[in-house]
Amino acid sequence: MDGLLVGVDLCDEYTHINCPEEEKLWTIPTVICRNKNADEWYVGEEAYAHTLMGDGIIVDKLLNLALRDGTATLGGVRYGGKELLLLFLERILKLPAREYQKEELGQLVIAVKRLDPKLSRMLRELVMRLGIAKEQVQIISHSEGFIYYTLSQKKEIWNNTVGMFDLSEVGLRYYEMKVQRGMKKVTVVAEYEDLEEGIDLNVLKKPSGGHLADRILTSCAERMMAHKAYSAVFLTGKGFLNQDWAAGLMKYLCSRRKVYIEQGVFARGAACRAQEGAKDNASFTCICDGRLKTTVSMNVLHRGQETNVTVAAAGDCWYDRVSVIDVIPDHQNSVDFIVTSLDSRKKKLISIPLEGFPKRPDRTTRVQIQVVFLDERTMEVTLRDRGFGELFPASNVQIRQEVML
Repeated sequence: MDGLLVGVDLCDEYTHINCPEEEKLWTIPTVICRNKNADEWYVGEEAYAHTLMGDGIIVDKLLNLALRDGTATLGGVRYGGKELLLLFLERILKLPAREYQKEELGQLVIAVKRLDPKLSRMLRELVMRLGIAKEQVQIISHSEGFIYYTLSQKKEIWNNTVGMFDLSEVGLRYYEMKVQRGMKKVTVVAEYEDLEEGIDLNVLKKPSGGHLADRILTSCAERMMAHKAYSAVFLTGKGFLNQDWAAGLMKYLCSRRKVYIEQGVFARGAACRAQEGAKDNASFTCICDGRLKTTVSMNVLHRGQETNVTVAAAGDCWYDRVSVIDVIPDHQNSVDFIVTSLDSRKKKLISIPLEGFPKRPDRTTRVQIQVVFLDERTMEVTLRDRGFGELFPASNVQIRQEVML
């Protein structure tokens, strides 16, 4: 693929950048600083340095500021959070371009901790303002980044369950990934849990705090990992930059398991995702945060033959999945959907009555069906009366219903 491939892990505390098959990993604090005396901007450690020198005003938590449409005043000028995040992104994306002397961008994949439609739309809008085309950008979750990073390793690493602890300044999160075979297409499922056993990383600097943190995380690992066969466990996040405090945890994890300490997992996974390009044509189905866990379909009669039409498939990105289908009910007064779980033997029927639609002879009502998703488990269905030509003009009747999958 022509152009630079870039994976970015964007968080409020830090930003990681990686390019496929490259060991170099940039770790940049997600902060920006404006010079008090000139229209100059600095990011990351350089921003901290200018602030300490007294000639800069710094702003942190840029992602949160932009997402809540906040503002910050620097040098008497008020800046919107989105504008500051845009300036930050513009500067950090120059790092790999300069390093590899490749100005043209091929694909940019940004991984975020928790994916939602508002965040995805905002990031797409910002990078498009940088002159990056829509089809060159993908927004994925940390869970998906974890999947792509793990599958880029040797098969022996992901042959069984893979676990990962991410210990950062904002908390502790546990990820678990499994590869499910025996289907038409290999399915990879990743889930996570934000654990209450969060630890202030500052306590790790003292022996007593380190011992307490070690006991807490060891107990947590025993609870999360009991009675499971693991092929590998990863440790990532700022808290694991040094493991001297975690003797008990390491002893437990290393018992009959391979343990890897790796920083930048999500950025490296995003870089692997960038290699696939704009099309979601992976050789496996990815089930994780940001993607559907079930398939929604309809049985219809097309050209005299009964066929099953997929409205949305397991593994589709739910936050930008919109399906619009026109149907003509035949001897029925409802629209029926079939919801199929990953285990194809588990199916359920969801029926939405056409209440309030005009009474007409059979096969003289065209119904437009629009399906969007509010999250991985909630589908919103809108049914509109389209009438049937000049004989039966369309009415204003519309039914909207949320459906739990």
